[in-house]
Amino acid sequence: MSNAIVVRDLRKSYGGVHALSGVSFEVATGEVFGLLGPNGAGKTTTVEILEGYRRRDSGDISVLGHDPGDSPRALREQTGVVLQQSENTPLLTVREVHRQFAGYFAQPRDIDEVIELVGLTHKRDARVRTLSGGQKRRLDLGTALVGDPELVFLDEPTTGFDPAARRSAWDMIRSLRSLGKTIFLTTHYLDEAQQLADRVAVLRAGEIVALGTPAELIGVTRRTEIRHRLDGELVVLETDEPTRVLHELTTRALAEGRELEQLEVRRPSLEDVYLELVEEPGER
Repeated sequence: MSNAIVVRDLRKSYGGVHALSGVSFEVATGEVFGLLGPNGAGKTTTVEILEGYRRRDSGDISVLGHDPGDSPRALREQTGVVLQQSENTPLLTVREVHRQFAGYFAQPRDIDEVIELVGLTHKRDARVRTLSGGQKRRLDLGTALVGDPELVFLDEPTTGFDPAARRSAWDMIRSLRSLGKTIFLTTHYLDEAQQLADRVAVLRAGEIVALGTPAELIGVTRRTEIRHRLDGELVVLETDEPTRVLHELTTRALAEGRELEQLEVRRPSLEDVYLELVEEPGER
């Protein structure tokens, strides 16, 4: 499989502060790639360099076969961007905004099709100023997709969405992936990354500290948590041998003729692993 993005030894400093210190990764064509990290880790700097909005100090980058630092029109024609914050003209309608953005591309998608895709058909004639925060975020998604891009940068795309709207957005992202589009996703919702991303990279202080599929990252730790109640008290056991510990608990309970009340076996989530990875030394 070819790569949509290749980054080698990317470096960027602001004064004496190293925002990125030799970051390297690849994004395969057609995959959903998640970039995770706390505030100040270098996510925004990385994304803006890949989008061509910010100059790097050094390193080699290829985005769809182009150097984004040159900001070629051929690259802009093939990419869509959802920024963390954006502001569309408040007096335009949803359809007018999509038509405006469609005019920037040689072969845009059908406007009404995109509006339906992002769930704004019932608001197609509503002015931007009347939209809720979640609806404005849907509008941002629509304007990123109207050019029918091969690569879509989604920077915190579901911020402000209610749970139902988030799930709808997830379905839309999955549908884009099924069409062969490449998605570069940044998000603070770790369940979102676990649900959507084929692979994730975790940034901490300008360096990648983990890279792989969510399952691979979760598999790094063998820790399992077993919970149950005994005489009304919550008992929590952490172990890397869950089969043995669970067998001992159930054997004892059967011998004593009682149930293991509220028994729960919990494997670590991507969020658990992420928090361990970004934890600074001495924080424990």
